[in-house]
Amino acid sequence: MTRTLLLWCLLLLVSCSKKLDTRLIDQQDQVTIMGVMEAQETAWNKGDLEAFMEGYWKSDQLQFIGSKGLTYGWAKTLDNYKKSYPTKEIMGTLKFDIISLERMNSTTYYMVGKYTLYRKSDTPSGHFTLVWEKKDGNWLITSDHSS
Repeated sequence: MTRTLLLWCLLLLVSCSKKLDTRLIDQQDQVTIMGVMEAQETAWNKGDLEAFMEGYWKSDQLQFIGSKGLTYGWAKTLDNYKKSYPTKEIMGTLKFDIISLERMNSTTYYMVGKYTLYRKSDTPSGHFTLVWEKKDGNWLITSDHSS
């Protein structure tokens, strides 16, 4: 009886430690992803679109869905940003509000949020959904739907 109780306690301890490890990894992933979002906000607010794009997967497979439809590719997405926001004044000041960040699996997160641009003449805003994937050890946006 004592041996069985000891075995059950050991199994419980092992299963709890694995859950704790997973939660710590999840928390670290979320902190890292939020750090990328903060870096993007900072880059945008400095007028640096190239630095803003560092949060995106540098691949022809990157998907961006905006008001003009679907765009594939990191370079094309950057070009579209440059055309739509040619000056710091038009870029304004960006603020992200994250509504949710959900882990889909060990290498994928799904984020829902709101963006607001503060400009002299107006304050456009909208919502976005982002798919984050771990690529070569880095959390990057692989799909963006902003409207």
